Amino acid sequence: MASHRRALSPAANDVPAHVTVLYPFVRPSLIGAGTIAEIEQALRGISAFECAFTQVKWFGDEVVWLEPKPDAHFRALTRAVCERFPGHEPYAGEHPETVPHLTVADSRTGDPDSKRRAAPDIAAALPIHATIDTVRLVAGTDEHGPWHTVAEFPLPT
Repeated sequence: MASHRRALSPAANDVPAHVTVLYPFVRPSLIGAGTIAEIEQALRGISAFECAFTQVKWFGDEVVWLEPKPDAHFRALTRAVCERFPGHEPYAGEHPETVPHLTVADSRTGDPDSKRRAAPDIAAALPIHATIDTVRLVAGTDEHGPWHTVAEFPLPT
């Protein structure tokens, strides 16, 4: 899966494979100690968990993604951070029912035919089992430079 992600999505080199908790978030220039403390408070009481990425799915013809099962823990993470940062709706409110997912390639990366050809190879490597024990705050902009990790928040086991 990693080789397909790198081939289809050059930005994959900047940001590791992930399931987004909340995007868009606080502008990178405004992230400070207070933001970090608020995230720590939001995540308090949330423990590490196991999941498996079980299926290749699509949003339209452009976004190929992996479905995590169960997804309830990811939904709980999003809910907790949104409650702490009410001015930041997931995907700016464009998708009222946020679907936890790991993007392999999106509308900005890879042509549709390459994505369709890669999907069966990716599916053959599934399921991928993972322990989710860290939430990472990644900041950057596509227009103004690379994304980078600002802070990591370990989830207790």
